[in-house]
Amino acid sequence: MKFVVSSSELLTRLQSINRVISSKNTLPILDNFLFEINENILTVTASDIETTMRTQITLDNVDGEGKIAIEAKRLTDILKEFPEQPLIFEINLETLGVDILSENGKYSVVGQNADEYPNMPQLDESQTLTVNIPGEVLLKGINKTLFATSDDELRPVMTGIFMQFSGEGTTFVASDAHKLVRYKRKDVNAESEAAFILPKKPATMLKNILAKESGVIKLQFDDKNAHFTLSDYEMICRLLEGQYPKYESVIPKDNPNKLTINRADLATTLKRVSVFANQASNLIKLELTSSQVTVSAQDIDFSISAYEHINAQYDGEEMGIGFKSAFMFDILQAIESENVVVAMSDPSRACLVFPLENESEQEDLLMLIMPMMIND
Repeated sequence: MKFVVSSSELLTRLQSINRVISSKNTLPILDNFLFEINENILTVTASDIETTMRTQITLDNVDGEGKIAIEAKRLTDILKEFPEQPLIFEINLETLGVDILSENGKYSVVGQNADEYPNMPQLDESQTLTVNIPGEVLLKGINKTLFATSDDELRPVMTGIFMQFSGEGTTFVASDAHKLVRYKRKDVNAESEAAFILPKKPATMLKNILAKESGVIKLQFDDKNAHFTLSDYEMICRLLEGQYPKYESVIPKDNPNKLTINRADLATTLKRVSVFANQASNLIKLELTSSQVTVSAQDIDFSISAYEHINAQYDGEEMGIGFKSAFMFDILQAIESENVVVAMSDPSRACLVFPLENESEQEDLLMLIMPMMIND
């Protein structure tokens, strides 16, 4: 089996799927890429059993068909050092010898039997639902919610992104019990109501490759797996099992106190003032009056403190409210509008943060953050 491929194109594709490979694989064969030649199509697969990604490259110069597993780390390390040039792969499927010929040399490795490589999981056709979703919408949904997923392995359903589909639209939700994000799209609909929880690792994989994707993504899923088909890649991943919490019930409905403020001003002030916060609590305090906000922090143990005033519009009762600055900063970073609204009822209840104006009339973004107790 022999084929010629561009060194830079192959490296780009391998680096995109290489992130799937786990450093602690239970099956040694999963330390390899699976290379398959069928007619003039090269398909390369990477997997950690839970998530499998593959990419296809159309080749101009191919002789023979077959498949072989090639060590992933060594191959990517070699390719990183090549300038752009055609590489010739000569593979002996009987001895599993792999020769990579460049302009000036030859690199020889030994592959492994491709039959040991696990097959890509298949969806149950009788239970499969298909949704066509623009790549930019899927990317935005992941970008808006991924940061709010939990790391608590005792509550695995909270470690992923909850995706809900209906005839009225698509909703992305993530929460770690301290903050919650709900991102709705009215322009992506499904034939019937369905939902699944996308694990963090495949969500991160999608985030990395969707940035270069401009077309429509074909999403198919059943009760165990989700399959994403892009223009040059496809991914199938095992979904998180369990019931996602009823997140709507924790979103407060009555929030009469509303702060409208420049997002960038609040974010940069938070970064400066939080340097003076207690490292354990990361607590910052917002004092709200009709025309301005005072952002303050202190660490009594080291006798340090800081405060800054920001001009803002506040409609409501004057109050002081505390937040973990890192959580509030993350929320502000995930919003792109110039101004944000912080809606509150009292200093002990969850606050809502949302853009003053959504980027599109087809979307609805809402963030929730739990306040921290402050000692006056």
